[in-house]
Amino acid sequence: MSLVMTFSDVTALIALGLSGYAIWTTSKFNSRQLSLMETQEKLNKWQLEQGESEALQARKADVGASLVKMGRSNYRLKVFNKGKAPARDIRIEFPDGNDMIPDSELRHKFPMEILEQHQSVDLIAAPDMATPPKQSAILRWADESSEHNEKIVYLTL
Repeated sequence: MSLVMTFSDVTALIALGLSGYAIWTTSKFNSRQLSLMETQEKLNKWQLEQGESEALQARKADVGASLVKMGRSNYRLKVFNKGKAPARDIRIEFPDGNDMIPDSELRHKFPMEILEQHQSVDLIAAPDMATPPKQSAILRWADESSEHNEKIVYLTL
């Protein structure tokens, strides 16, 4: 047995080393490519969810209410829509009793047919000494996303 390496043996050994290196480099590249594809897939999914969320928000109204002090002892109940879609058939109820808003104000203005984005309606509020400092009100409305939306707000003096 002779351990003499010929030129072709050395060339074959170098080719084997280069092949191993090429396989290792390709494997590493494929691993990075797979990681990049997974990241791209997550990004696409996130963008799709964002788009769906924005589309849903564009179809929703967000009706709220707050008491606003006007001067020394005058108050207004401001009912507003800060959503992106118009609210329809807006109604307001006071589950614990209405001690602030005159019934005539409620009858004349509610149910309100439509409240566009950033639009509001003011109701005269007439609290007296017996009026609790905090009252709950239930707002109900319809919009493009649902016919039955509801929000409870707490009105504080």
